[in-house]
Amino acid sequence: AELRKASKRLSCHKRYKIQKKIREHHRKVRKEAKKRGHKKPKKDPGVPSAAPFKEELLREAEQRKQRLEELKQKQKLNRQKEHEKKRKLEAKKNAAKIKEKAEGKESSGKSKGKTNKRLNKNSKKSFCRELNKVLEASDVVLEVLDARDPMGCRCPQLEQAVTCSGGNKKLLLVLNKIDLVPKDNVEKWLNYLKKEFPTVAFKSATMMKDKTVEQVTKRRARVDLSKTSQCFGSKCLLKLLQEYGKTQDKAIQVGVVGFPNVGKSSIINSLKGVRACNVGIARGVTKSVQIVHIDKQTKMLDSPSIIADPSNSALALALRSVIDTEEPGSADMLEGVDAIINHCSKQQVMMHYSMPDFRNPEEFLSLLAQKRGMLKKGGVPDIDNIAKLVLCDWTGGKMSYHSQPPGSQTPPPYLTEQKIAEMQEGFNLKNVEEENSNTVQALKYPSPASSIIFQSAGMTNGTIEETKVIEERSEWKNMGRTKEEEEEEEEDEEEEFTESDDEDDVEEEENEVKEATRKAKLGKQQTTPANSEEQVAGEPSTSLSFSLDKPAEEDDAYDFNTDYV
Repeated sequence: AELRKASKRLSCHKRYKIQKKIREHHRKVRKEAKKRGHKKPKKDPGVPSAAPFKEELLREAEQRKQRLEELKQKQKLNRQKEHEKKRKLEAKKNAAKIKEKAEGKESSGKSKGKTNKRLNKNSKKSFCRELNKVLEASDVVLEVLDARDPMGCRCPQLEQAVTCSGGNKKLLLVLNKIDLVPKDNVEKWLNYLKKEFPTVAFKSATMMKDKTVEQVTKRRARVDLSKTSQCFGSKCLLKLLQEYGKTQDKAIQVGVVGFPNVGKSSIINSLKGVRACNVGIARGVTKSVQIVHIDKQTKMLDSPSIIADPSNSALALALRSVIDTEEPGSADMLEGVDAIINHCSKQQVMMHYSMPDFRNPEEFLSLLAQKRGMLKKGGVPDIDNIAKLVLCDWTGGKMSYHSQPPGSQTPPPYLTEQKIAEMQEGFNLKNVEEENSNTVQALKYPSPASSIIFQSAGMTNGTIEETKVIEERSEWKNMGRTKEEEEEEEEDEEEEFTESDDEDDVEEEENEVKEATRKAKLGKQQTTPANSEEQVAGEPSTSLSFSLDKPAEEDDAYDFNTDYV
């Protein structure tokens, strides 16, 4: 049932009281006006008959008045033309937007030369370009993996590009977020991954503050919050990189790459000891290459995320933060939640969210929405927002889930025994194993019962080459200005200049009119002094056709005879 609007009816007592107050107010106003005395403006006498050259003055004033009207008319027409131009531009923009939405991609009419122009920082092509810069400039590449799904965080295209580059580049795997999975699972994954690439167990520092931030306590003692909270594995990784740098006899550049939300920037911040890079839950926080100096011999390169290929499974796209959670009513978002729930143990999901049995993912979302109080009008469950919440739980750094490593060790085709030996050359693997075991022993882990088991979808295909990227406007919003917007701004500036010029002309004409009326007034005073004596000082003298000078008392009064532009 629709809610009725509140009634505006008043009680008689209140209405009569209001009417009485109004009557009293009007009476008071009339009384004050009577005391003050209301002076009617005297009729303007115009130019006196005895004034010399009266006809010429009036003719000149009439001509100036016509010129003023012509200027105003011209200005009005110019404004109308500019408004029409703006409307046409807006219509073109709207038509282009509708066309793009219908096609789902950029119009094919763009020439190849335009692709060489400066790309927007939020575009996928820009991300690929920046990622390639990092890969080319790096001596060692750190591929960051989420310990909850290490296999799903590996990108075969990236690994193949590094191993087959032939420039003596090394690839290291960093198993991050090891505190979110059981201890046994971490050990299994370390044993599995170290057979292919050197692997370092890592737990990034959390609650990192900006290095410029300081907090003042009650005792006025300054506590510096720029220092990191405790992190694990940083000593092992730093030592490994420094030892490799000594073997190369030069300062090395270390590129940090990986899919969104695996903790690339957090690792750099942990190694540096302060918040040198921006971090966030949302994807795309790092948009370009950022260089951080760890010491004299080691330079870290933070890179944008790897772009996941749309051909991946729904589970891989959901866990790699590819699905746009900001778009309301997205079918991909619901599909991603369905894939996650279907690949998990149902009993563990029920225990984690403390909810009853459900038949399908849609029922799971509706029950969870009711439990969390996320309801629309009429008590309907808000499926879109609860699906967004579930996806953020699984891609964020709070949810504890884990996947089991494959039963048999089958390296990808590009990773031969020779390549594996090349990647491990120059690193002290025994020290790495010892440090990893120390890191694993020092951490606190969730119990296997509280961590949800799910089936990994395997390696996630990524797009490394810029030419293979397909832009999707719904996902990567264009933050840069379009050419049409720039043209519109230029036209606005031109319009402002033209209008200001016209207004200056109008003001000059009005000043000339005032000068003419002053001359007429002086002539009148010279010929008929008697009339000037009769005239009361301080009274306004305005002409019917044009405005004369007003006394200082009535400067602020609005003259309705003058048509202001």
